[in-house]
Amino acid sequence: MAPFDWGPLVQGGPFFLGILNVTPDSFSDGGRFAEPAAALSQARTLAEAGARMLDLGAESTRPGAEPLAPGTEWARLAPVIAPLRAARPDLPLSVDTRHAEVAARALAAGAAVLNDVTGCSDPAMLDLARRSACGLITMRSRPLGSGFLMPPYDGPGEDTADRAIDELATVRDRLLSAGIPPARLLLDPGFGFGTTFAEDLALWKALPELPRRLDWPADRFCLGISRKRFLAWRAGTPELPPAERDPLTAGAHAEATAWGYRVFRTHAIG
Repeated sequence: MAPFDWGPLVQGGPFFLGILNVTPDSFSDGGRFAEPAAALSQARTLAEAGARMLDLGAESTRPGAEPLAPGTEWARLAPVIAPLRAARPDLPLSVDTRHAEVAARALAAGAAVLNDVTGCSDPAMLDLARRSACGLITMRSRPLGSGFLMPPYDGPGEDTADRAIDELATVRDRLLSAGIPPARLLLDPGFGFGTTFAEDLALWKALPELPRRLDWPADRFCLGISRKRFLAWRAGTPELPPAERDPLTAGAHAEATAWGYRVFRTHAIG
């Protein structure tokens, strides 16, 4: 198999990865697509709306979510991957996992991309990424035990983007030092992962300069801001439910597109 190359996919207009959560405790859709039939129906909806890849996730990373055992995670993914590959062989699949065991099974089942919110910090995941030809989306985040640091969103903390950008640079360097070609890699700034609103706002304002600061092309970032609380807070409507944030998401995607960004991980396309 030839090494995955994002280049041909991200040329031109926006490239949307449609989020398909097969978990009962997603922050955005409350488990609506946890059953295989519902997941397949949503996959068709996303593809018809313009998704050019699907990103399957079976472990919730919402604030306060309990870590999931790899076996349980795979039990949620397995009934969905095979039917999706059969029904839409033209639609590449990305699997959102931080577990090397699950990632290896997903690749064997036909996934083309691994999306790791821990930036391949697990040596086993990094080794799998190095040995594989798959595409990679790697995000900065802040660990806390077996989960993630999720401080109060309105609490004190960083008021610049410097720390988050340094963390993203560490993720970049980890993958490149492992010998993974840049063409296989997208970097995700990780909005909301260990950050407060002030830090997310600073990170958003830094996006026009981020490609220069990281020496990384704008079209090789993946922005995962869909339905995030950052958008509601920025709009002055912090109580707006996630399912009602799609217009804010679309507006943010338009802003980022004007700065040269092309890849967006999103719940709804439009």
